[in-house]
Amino acid sequence: MALRFLKGESPTLRFTSTLDNNVITKKTPEKGLTVILEKHSGRNNQGIVTVRHQGGRQKRFLRLIDFKRDKIDIAARVASIEYDPNRTANIALLNYIDGEKRYILHPEGLKVGDKVMAGAEADIKPGNAIPLGKIPIGTFIHNLELFRGRGGQLIRSAGSYAIVLSKEGKYVQVKFPSNEVRKIDALCYATIGQIGNIDWKNINIGKAGRSRHMGIRPTVRGVAQNPRSHPHGGGEGRSGIGMSSPKTPWGKPALGKKTRQRKKSSNKFIVQRKK
Repeated sequence: MALRFLKGESPTLRFTSTLDNNVITKKTPEKGLTVILEKHSGRNNQGIVTVRHQGGRQKRFLRLIDFKRDKIDIAARVASIEYDPNRTANIALLNYIDGEKRYILHPEGLKVGDKVMAGAEADIKPGNAIPLGKIPIGTFIHNLELFRGRGGQLIRSAGSYAIVLSKEGKYVQVKFPSNEVRKIDALCYATIGQIGNIDWKNINIGKAGRSRHMGIRPTVRGVAQNPRSHPHGGGEGRSGIGMSSPKTPWGKPALGKKTRQRKKSSNKFIVQRKK
């Protein structure tokens, strides 16, 4: 999918680019697979802002995606490829031979009319979900399970893929986009192929209004605020942060300070850490 650059007839459109949605075959979603997506605007149940820079946003419907792929050995036909406003990847509508319809993430190369299936005996082709132990070494995969039956939790954004590196007993070594190598149970399911919509990362939003439609509110620099609102604020004219290290709006160190706690249970499966 290529980029489409708008005609620069005004400053707002001069650098704007969008995706040339030539793979999209249907504009309206499947009614039985959508629900209203509630707005929270970064607020908790008391109405207090807990996540900044969120608000507004165009009204959306949530498409129910089948991340589990638990219809084993039941063939399906790709009925349409659709845009999903809630994720970077496109989605594909599957019509199963038993009459059920489901959405999956659209992998690169999957076309309308193609047949897909989930199961240990499925072919190695884009869109098929297969246990890791049955996937050949060097294959691109996405929608990867960490625990069998929980559904795909990894590699779900546009253009991303993981690579099957090796097999050791009941575990399979998988290399992620971050270059981390991790051992995953061979019974966990993964979908063959790279997720489509690869050019998504090259989009230039172009103007502030487009960000507001996406639910992104403005981010104000700390040095442009007053001292009460931010530790970097205050001073006459253009002044620096005036301290040894940058701070968050709540006075905590913003750079170099580790805030994550290591999970001991998952570290034993990491073969090579991300670089």
